[in-house]
Amino acid sequence: MNVIETKIKDLLILEPKVFADNRGWFMESFNQKTFNSILTTYNQHVVNFVQDNHSISHRGVIRGLHYQVNPYAQGKLVRVVSGKAWDVAVDIRVTSPTFGQWLGVELSEKNHRQFWIPAGFAHGFIALEDNTQFLYKTTNYYSKECERSLLWNDSDIAINWPIEDNMLINQTGKDNTAPGFKDLTDNNIDLF
Repeated sequence: MNVIETKIKDLLILEPKVFADNRGWFMESFNQKTFNSILTTYNQHVVNFVQDNHSISHRGVIRGLHYQVNPYAQGKLVRVVSGKAWDVAVDIRVTSPTFGQWLGVELSEKNHRQFWIPAGFAHGFIALEDNTQFLYKTTNYYSKECERSLLWNDSDIAINWPIEDNMLINQTGKDNTAPGFKDLTDNNIDLF
């Protein structure tokens, strides 16, 4: 497996080995021992995954920016199995030198990339194609009481979303009514 370090410490892009021939292709999408070895190599704590989630989205759908606070903070290993998405992680670790910075990664059924996002990051994505199927493993269970959101289009974070027309956001849900980054930092609430 090829591992790509990013400009934000602890965010890793993983590229599994894909074996292709005239029949199609095969890849090992996850191996706990290999993943633990990667985390150890990059000075991160070994994790165990407890839940898998799967969503399908139309082109232009934005989901996020979501995170969970303790005791149900989650790390996520995300990938796209059909279609294409632009995945974003925002560093909300107060003591991090990259606090408030974001990173975007294109994930698709063609590039097979996976994105490791440890606890301490807000996470979201935009579907770049119809019928984009997004899978992610989490290190903790979903908890409604610990779920938080950060406004996806907050000007203080200034994420450069790759689609500007026909974006689909849940107008009455948490994605469009979430607090901005300044609201969170000024009150020092719900951060890591």
